[in-house]
Amino acid sequence: MDKVQDPGKYGAEQIQVLEGLEAIRRRPGMYIGSTDSRGLHHLFFEVLDNSIDEALAGFCDHIIVTINEDGSLTVWDNGRGIPVDLHPKLNRPAVEVVLTTLHAGGKFGLENGGYKVSGGLHGVGIAVVNALSSFLQVEVRRDGKVYRQEFSRGKKLTELSVVGEDDSTGTTTTFRPDPEIFETIVFDPEVVIYRLRELAFLNRGVTLEFRDQNTGRSGIWQYQGGIVSFVEHLVKNKDPVNREVIYYQKDVGQVNVEVALQYTTGYVETVFSYCNNIHTREGGTHLSGFRSALTRTINDYARRNGLLKENEDNLSGEDVREGCIAIVNVKIPDPQFEGQTKTKLGNSEVRGVVESVVAEGLGLYLEENPQEARKIIEKAVAAARAREAARKARELTRRKNALEVSS
Repeated sequence: MDKVQDPGKYGAEQIQVLEGLEAIRRRPGMYIGSTDSRGLHHLFFEVLDNSIDEALAGFCDHIIVTINEDGSLTVWDNGRGIPVDLHPKLNRPAVEVVLTTLHAGGKFGLENGGYKVSGGLHGVGIAVVNALSSFLQVEVRRDGKVYRQEFSRGKKLTELSVVGEDDSTGTTTTFRPDPEIFETIVFDPEVVIYRLRELAFLNRGVTLEFRDQNTGRSGIWQYQGGIVSFVEHLVKNKDPVNREVIYYQKDVGQVNVEVALQYTTGYVETVFSYCNNIHTREGGTHLSGFRSALTRTINDYARRNGLLKENEDNLSGEDVREGCIAIVNVKIPDPQFEGQTKTKLGNSEVRGVVESVVAEGLGLYLEENPQEARKIIEKAVAAARAREAARKARELTRRKNALEVSS
């Protein structure tokens, strides 16, 4: 009698090994979060990050993003161009290695890496885009030549070849997301435009351009004011409390911190935090440092200048943030994010650095602008009194209800 295969058997033959970029295609959610519209646009962000990293390094000041008629998307930049020479260990062109190998890139903070500061830290970005695209073409302008190579679903279709001559430098990446992977492969112009404008604010002086070949829509963004312009944009159509945006920037060791804020008469706090151009939607240590410094500095100033009565409690964080519109932007060489989608900064040392920089900058502003300082603190005191009045009203209502129930 033949032996029946044991369904519970677990041996070496049950161990699956996924070669190359196959793991990405099998489990795309591990790398881009999802396969819906959000995951689709994550591909765009990854390619754009490569160009922005060139801008951060000081080698790129113009980026053009085009939604093409066939549904593909192109990112053009005037950076140095991805290296095309043979990789010393793998004996393949560096651009091919970067596009077909996970954790390949100049972004790991090593001494001989290509970037000191980078948004695409995990080194899976452009390889993930290649794996999840039905077609990808890269063109590199470098050393007086134009090099081109094409791929499909992570595998190369052509060898790297010279297709022309050009004295300029840069990289052009065109990709079409794979309909086998994504629920939709249509890029949303609003998502693209929002990210381009955001990056123009965060990278002072860099020109970001948008073109949609399907609708003819276009746009161009460049802000010499950087994050000050960002706050001014957010404050537009609101009533400001302090006339000018408070701005402070400082390098502490390898951490670069810049903060811009302005108070409005509104009641909602609007704070956007960034690390290496990545929007940290869930905040992190840089945002904690900012909030802590804001609360402490405003309370210290209010106490020293008699703007808080002796019998009054300190203003809470909620009070001092009411109506505050701020951008917290840090650049660090070795950021620790939670996952590849980079939504929360975890570097513990960053909190103290941001806290000290904000305390110093805001403290200086309050001392030098006593009238504006008074307005900001009066706004926070009013918020505290309103909060206390609301608390007392709730307690009164609860007591009243309790009495009615007991009677």
